[in-house]
Amino acid sequence: MPVSVAEAIVPTRNLNLLYIILDCIFLVVFCGLLLWKKRYATVLFALFGGILYTIVDFGGFYLLSHTRTVFINGELQGTGGTFLVLLWMSMSYGFTNFAFIWTLVARDTYAKYWVFLIVMWWMICPSISELGGAATITTSRTTGAYHGWMGVALVVGYLGLIILLLRKDPKAAFVSVLRLCLIGIAVQFGWEFSLLVNGIRPMNGASIRTLIVNSCLETNLGMPYIYGIWYLWNKHFREDLTRRPRDEKGEASSPQTAENAT
Repeated sequence: MPVSVAEAIVPTRNLNLLYIILDCIFLVVFCGLLLWKKRYATVLFALFGGILYTIVDFGGFYLLSHTRTVFINGELQGTGGTFLVLLWMSMSYGFTNFAFIWTLVARDTYAKYWVFLIVMWWMICPSISELGGAATITTSRTTGAYHGWMGVALVVGYLGLIILLLRKDPKAAFVSVLRLCLIGIAVQFGWEFSLLVNGIRPMNGASIRTLIVNSCLETNLGMPYIYGIWYLWNKHFREDLTRRPRDEKGEASSPQTAENAT
C-alpha cells in the first residue's frame, strides 16, 4: 500500500544530555536579558508558549493520540521519563518561538538582537553538545493524526483575520497578513533547518518534505491568533506591564510598538 504524504512525515531528534543542559542555561540567560530590558510581556508570552507546547506535546501527542515516543539509551520511556524530556523540549522551543514571534509582531526596538541570539543558539548549540558524546536520547512523532486539523486551524485563522483587516483597512490587509505569515514560516524553518543541518534530525527521504510542510503549517497556524492576543494586550498595556493612559472618550490609546514601551 502506498504511503501517504502525512504518514511519511515523522519528525525525529537525536541528542545527548549535554544538549539539554546547555539549552536550559541559555534559556535562563535569555530570559534574564529580556527582564533586564523590561520586556516583561515578552517573557510572559514566551512562558505561555512553553506551557502551551507542553500541553499539546505531552497531553495531545503523547497521552491522547499516542504519536510521540521518547527513547533513552535505546529504551522506550514511560510516562515520567517522557514527560521530563517533553517538558524541556516544549519549554525550550515554546519559549524561544513565542519570544521570536512576539518581538517581531510588536516591532520591538531590540527585536534584531533577540532574533539573532535565538537563531545563533539554534545553530551553534548542537555543535557544542558534541563535546558530551554520542546522542542517547531520541524523540519522534508521527503527523498523520493531526496535520489535517492543523491545516483547518490555519485556514480558519487567516480567513478570519483577512476579513477583519479588510473591514478596517483594506490597503494594509495584504501587507499585514503576508508579514505575519512570513514570521510564522521563518520561526519554524529556523529551528527545523538547524536541527537538520546539525544532524539532530536525521536526513532521510522525508527530511525536506518535513522541513517544508512543518515550516509552512505548524507554527504558522497560530499567527492570526497570536496577532489577536498581541493587539488586545497592546491596546491596553505596555511591554513593561503598565497600563496605557485612557483618552477623553474612555477608550484605550492607539496601539504603539514596543519601542515606546519604556
